[in-house]
Amino acid sequence: MKKRELTKKILLGLAMGGVMVVAFTAPGALMPLAKIFQRKKEFRGRDKRKIAQTLSYLKRNSLVILKKQDNTITVALTENGKRKVKQYRLEELHIEKPSKWDRKWRIVLFDIPEKKKAARNALRMRLQNLGFFQIQKSAWACPWPCENEIQLLAELLGITHYVQLAIVEKISDDIKLRSHFGLLS
Repeated sequence: MKKRELTKKILLGLAMGGVMVVAFTAPGALMPLAKIFQRKKEFRGRDKRKIAQTLSYLKRNSLVILKKQDNTITVALTENGKRKVKQYRLEELHIEKPSKWDRKWRIVLFDIPEKKKAARNALRMRLQNLGFFQIQKSAWACPWPCENEIQLLAELLGITHYVQLAIVEKISDDIKLRSHFGLLS
């Protein structure tokens, strides 16, 4: 497993579980922590030394914080770590294409203020990468179910109040849309 993949798995694991607390007795506190990670399904068979090195790397780069108290160590994501997790989740976001179209359009509509211009541009870029078709500057269409993905995308970008999703059965003159998605029949 490459270092980036291991870093990603550890950060996403911490994001799912919140804070991790481990009891230790030896001076090398990262090894017991690495053993805990090694017990998880996605880390089985991985060298605990590499896991410990990756945890050390995450600490040095301010992605996690390790707090030692008595015989326990607490591991938690920092704000930088949370941002990195957000980036990983955005990278992994995709929309499954069902075998049969339900003949409904999903229209993403947004009116994002100028002060959130970066998030607005990021939303447009992600919609394009997800395969949406731009109907108007702030209206994008997709024929596949994507409610959860759009909600997550808006949450990750911090713009949930400005994004709406409409599910419609008919769009006038949708030949260009159906052609784009290979749905002419």
